[in-house]
Amino acid sequence: MHNLAIALKQAGHEVTGSDDEIVEPSRSVLSKHGLLPDNEGWNPEKITKNIDTVILGMHASASNPELVKAQELGLKILSFPDFIFEHARDKQRVVIAGSHGKTTITAIVIHVLNYFKRNFDYVIGARVPGVENTVRLSDAPIIVIEGDEYLSSALDPTPKFLRYQHHIGLISGISWDHANVFPSEEEYVKQFDRFADQTPKGGILVYCEQDPMALMIGKKERSDVLEISYKSHPHTSDNNGQFFLTNGKERYPIKIFGSHNFQNLGAAKEILKKIGITPEQFFQAISTFEGAAGRLERIVSNTSTSVYKDFAHAPSKVRATVKAVKEIYPSRELVACLELHTYSSLNKKFLPQYKDALKAAQVPVVYYNPAKVKAKNLEPLSEADIKTAFASSNAKVFSDATSLEEFLLQQSWKNKNLLMMSSGNFGGINIAALAEKISS
Repeated sequence: MHNLAIALKQAGHEVTGSDDEIVEPSRSVLSKHGLLPDNEGWNPEKITKNIDTVILGMHASASNPELVKAQELGLKILSFPDFIFEHARDKQRVVIAGSHGKTTITAIVIHVLNYFKRNFDYVIGARVPGVENTVRLSDAPIIVIEGDEYLSSALDPTPKFLRYQHHIGLISGISWDHANVFPSEEEYVKQFDRFADQTPKGGILVYCEQDPMALMIGKKERSDVLEISYKSHPHTSDNNGQFFLTNGKERYPIKIFGSHNFQNLGAAKEILKKIGITPEQFFQAISTFEGAAGRLERIVSNTSTSVYKDFAHAPSKVRATVKAVKEIYPSRELVACLELHTYSSLNKKFLPQYKDALKAAQVPVVYYNPAKVKAKNLEPLSEADIKTAFASSNAKVFSDATSLEEFLLQQSWKNKNLLMMSSGNFGGINIAALAEKISS
């Protein structure tokens, strides 16, 4: 939402906004652009008839006093995806969906298009090196959108990716998530089937053939829809841990790794081929791609220890990330630390989905904040609950951030790596500072 506000201001609009809590990095970025509200909280008196459009974020409740005031005044109210669609109505719309991988695939597409100075708009959920904002709105003929399956707003329970009405759609993989909205795996998978069915006549649906659910949905017959499957891009590595994409006898160095990222590269290449980028151009540009911010991001590295952080929180993402780090350093021990932060991950009924998610790590670590569990009105968790769900009797479980940090600092880090995975912030632990202490 804050990146949309910046994009609209840069386009010449007068923009104001509000929230009940504004945290970093949003706070600093909004302040830099002169968009930081004078105070946090809701101020219905600021909602007047002079406002052209109210854009409603997905976390604002239906009883929000500013929303209620906007409804009373009869103002135009749009959800985030509805607003993006209104802007992109006359553009070619490329929507990249999936339970995992969609951010990285979108980032690769953005990077390659920028490399060749193509004119396009985009919406992505993470920062990309060399790209200042995560939203770009212009008069470009095409828009590339990371399509989230979460609900559009309190007024519209439609998954966001359905609101964009894609011409080219991609499904990277499907693994049950968002249990607070989709209480069963069947209901969750159904949303991706709806997404695929929404592909128009003459449209294109791209899907990962290595993901069972994506394959099942992708192979379903749809009249006049071009269906394209992809798999992990051919690759190799050398003795120094450098990975390469291969094309026949040619090798192209890349800066990302892991089986899930080789799938992501294969996906992006297929999308790019359909919007005017040749395979030769793809290989030329991909060597400079550094990854999306926070996605398997290396914080520090020396001859004995590397520290990574990753946005992973859903079971499939956690498994893929742990496996990727272990594969690149097979001879090093791995301490894999996961924060249970989302509603799904803190839900005792959903927790068994994490079975063996940390299996590839020699030291599996799980952190959660009991106050967050209580705030989400969920049943309390215990150490035994977590160990049973993860099928890991040797897992270290922490419910206090200070104790977790002390545990990590007390470890011997010779020939050992640390992986920190969360969509939160580990109770305020400064991961960069922790990494420096561990690697010094």
